[in-house]
Amino acid sequence: MAAKPYYITTPIYYPSGNPHIGHCYTTVACDSIARYRRMQGYDVMFLTGTDEHGLKIEQKAAEKGVTPKEYVDEIVKTFKKLWQYMNISYDRYIRTTDDYHIETVQKIFKELYDKGYIYKGEYKGKYCTPCESFWTDSQLVDGKCPECGREVIEAKEEAYFFKMSPFADRITQLLTETDYLQPKTRATELVNNFIKPGLEDLCVSRTSFKWGIPVTFDPEHVVYVWVDALSNYISALGYYNDTYHDYDHYWPADVHMVAKDIMRFHAIIWPAILMALDQPLPKHLAVHGWITFNGQKMSKSLGNVVDPFVLGERYGADAIRYHILREMALGSDSSFSNEVLITRINADLANGLGNLVSRTVAMVDKYFGGTLPEEREAGEFDDDLIATATALRNKVDYFMDQTQLNNALAEIFKVVSRANKYIDETAPWVLAKDESKKTRLATVLYNLLDTIRIISTLLSAFMPTTMPKIWEQIGAGVSERTYDAAATFGVLPANVTIQKGEILFPRIDVEKEIEALNAIIKNNEPQKPAEEESAPVAELAPEISIDDFAKVDLRVAKVLECEKVKKSKKLLKLQLDDGMGGRQVVSGIAQWYKPEDLIGKKIILVANLKPAKLCGVESNGMICAADAPDGSAKVIFPDQTLPCGAKIR
Repeated sequence: MAAKPYYITTPIYYPSGNPHIGHCYTTVACDSIARYRRMQGYDVMFLTGTDEHGLKIEQKAAEKGVTPKEYVDEIVKTFKKLWQYMNISYDRYIRTTDDYHIETVQKIFKELYDKGYIYKGEYKGKYCTPCESFWTDSQLVDGKCPECGREVIEAKEEAYFFKMSPFADRITQLLTETDYLQPKTRATELVNNFIKPGLEDLCVSRTSFKWGIPVTFDPEHVVYVWVDALSNYISALGYYNDTYHDYDHYWPADVHMVAKDIMRFHAIIWPAILMALDQPLPKHLAVHGWITFNGQKMSKSLGNVVDPFVLGERYGADAIRYHILREMALGSDSSFSNEVLITRINADLANGLGNLVSRTVAMVDKYFGGTLPEEREAGEFDDDLIATATALRNKVDYFMDQTQLNNALAEIFKVVSRANKYIDETAPWVLAKDESKKTRLATVLYNLLDTIRIISTLLSAFMPTTMPKIWEQIGAGVSERTYDAAATFGVLPANVTIQKGEILFPRIDVEKEIEALNAIIKNNEPQKPAEEESAPVAELAPEISIDDFAKVDLRVAKVLECEKVKKSKKLLKLQLDDGMGGRQVVSGIAQWYKPEDLIGKKIILVANLKPAKLCGVESNGMICAADAPDGSAKVIFPDQTLPCGAKIR
């Protein structure tokens, strides 16, 4: 029997700037669902892409002195690089600049015009350039865009409009009487805010900019974003083009997943367009919140962006995938916090899953040389662990069907906790001391290995990089880590052989990491342009030869201890690791540095300076510093990875 089709889409992202962690949630969530459905045996089509037209792109490109296409080409490369890095398994990537998409959009626009749903008029009203949205006065919040809070401008131009009112009743029914919208709690606000006051006709063309798809029968107009962008979901399947031929197989979509700021367009406008085209409606629209930082939506323009490449380099893509999926409840915002991120990685991944795997594998290796004997002896606590593990798949299935990925992960990690508790209950280290308990010990360890097999199989949709490492460590073959096998206990061979491996999730020093991440975020804050200050130009010292310079021995040293010199307001006494047994140096920098500012830092040391006494304290060398424009001295810190004693030349 042919596999049942399953079609899932992200929104197509607007490439006005590089992607950030806020972009990752939707794509990682869709990827996890797509992987899970593939594991269940579905024929999956997973679509993502970029929405590349519009005034904002035209303006950004002009600022950089490139064409709009050249501009978006570079941004798209970064999006694709990120999706590769985050292990996103999309099947198709659509760009609205693709020829086949342009063909589809032009044909859809013409059909809607021919049917009388599109007509020419004049637009007057408020327009938000960043959101590319028109708003009525009643929809503005404090005179600003209700979506992003930015200023709006008065707009007036000739435009084509799409008639929305003929579809008001059907859309109301779709939102209130079906499970199309997830979570359904959003339906009431959409109906009350946009449909009951009267659905206004939608502006679907523009003449004030040229970067868009031309209207075939009126080339002064370009097709406006919502007909252009929304049509990607069907143009990518070959609707009204010959590039692909999947429309009849995959449409209607099983899930469109979007963030709440574009919910209105997918819940009202997109169904109306499909109704006008006499095409089936998508089955579900899953709406999630924003990843926020200090209560604000993550945004390049707000300067609160966290770079996913940086986070991934520090903790691995799977840890980031897990954190954002575990924190985000469908329909709600999720606040990004350095402390929550690190605590979650430590608690769930390092102390929870990673500890479970490493303890179990280590005990099999220690007590049985890596291969379990086949004899078994059941005992207390076995039945509860086995029942918990075998019930897991159905619970995960339920939450995946509801697109509640955070709850699916919570269920998986309940079993992780139960397995760790089982170790404490059965105390394998005690059993190992009694030769007559070897069979019982083997049973306990087998139960743990098989529980880990079930956990890791279901987690593979969420953390696809790490789970193969676990399978290798616990000795799980291909047939033992399938979806079907995840509902059955006792699948691993009785004489399973483990393979000790790397630590999956190293524990993180919370304080140091929070400090490091805060610095990363601070570096992402927009800086006001300012003229760089120049230090006063000091008169050059007399020329020296290379031989003279060679007499100065500069070395890298690390500050081990630092304290103020009691008889002086200017001096600090430093104990240094210079790679040569250590030394003490006195430096006149106390008015600019506290001792704690320097401890642990590497500095540049003049190592062969003649010893001297300053305020009665011996100094064996000098620390290099530079004059700052404000008259202060700034210690020169070399690359902190250089070893102590390294010679500078």
